[in-house]
Amino acid sequence: MRERKPLIEVENLSKHFSIGKNKTLYAVDELSFTIHKGETLGLVGESGCGKSTVGRTLIQLYTPTSGRIKFADEDLADKRGKGDKKYIHKNMQMIYQDPYSSLNPRMTVLEIISEGLVIHHPEMSSKERRQRVLELLDLVGLNQNHANRYPHEFSGGQRQRVGIARALAVDPQFIVADEPIAALDVSIQAQIVNLLKNLQEEKGLTYLFIAHDLSMVKHISDRIAVMYLGHMMELAESEELYSDPLHPYTQALLSAIPLPDPKLERARERIILKGDVPNPLSPPSGCRFRTRCPKAMDICSKETPKWLEAKKNHFVACHLYS
Repeated sequence: MRERKPLIEVENLSKHFSIGKNKTLYAVDELSFTIHKGETLGLVGESGCGKSTVGRTLIQLYTPTSGRIKFADEDLADKRGKGDKKYIHKNMQMIYQDPYSSLNPRMTVLEIISEGLVIHHPEMSSKERRQRVLELLDLVGLNQNHANRYPHEFSGGQRQRVGIARALAVDPQFIVADEPIAALDVSIQAQIVNLLKNLQEEKGLTYLFIAHDLSMVKHISDRIAVMYLGHMMELAESEELYSDPLHPYTQALLSAIPLPDPKLERARERIILKGDVPNPLSPPSGCRFRTRCPKAMDICSKETPKWLEAKKNHFVACHLYS
């Protein structure tokens, strides 16, 4: 993959939540990575590992507990005031997992997609806003007569297209797609992924694509990052991660993907992880994955593995490589 200029730079990002008395949920802990302009970074892991929290923290729906996020060489900590929040929302948008609950049922599609235009382009007349909405509907594969309908009148795939049009309305540079196909039928998932890819090529968009379906993530992502219990375990280019996974957790995840060839599927060894994901309120010491890792060593319980470049552009946090 050719070298690209970083659009998002994340350094030691953490997001913790206070739960009850003297309890802390370590949702995201000490993450460092970049997202290059025009690329898609896939973010995968089991439910509850902190993927969605990463996305929401990047676009400042959550305020980071610690660490730094830079967007286009500007520190977002300097842009959390009332005036500069507009800058963030203009340039960074989100496509949500559930296309029904994320759309206001009392608003028409025209009103839903126009909302961002009213805020960020107050100079536009209602006629200009309507024309812009009709262009967006056409762009995402919906008919112009859909503009006056309500969300309940659409299928799940159509509602997700409305959500995509809403995200695109203000011409953002960066979009967090938070499991955008998880609530859709399998037959519709590929259509939405292909739409996102086409829009990226046409508009030069940059995506963080959050998912737990590893096969679909490979289809859309330039690079893939693997999370477990708030920590980043591995990050590499898509083909590299699938052909040579280094972390035992990544190896286990990939071994669970069915192979289309029945002979290969029967012959290969599937890695079965023991036990359940630990409670994030009291995560294991050292490596978060050690309680389920088939290759755990004594050092894994004592020291958190460092984030290092084990191979060119292939990063991993595991004592096997340190």
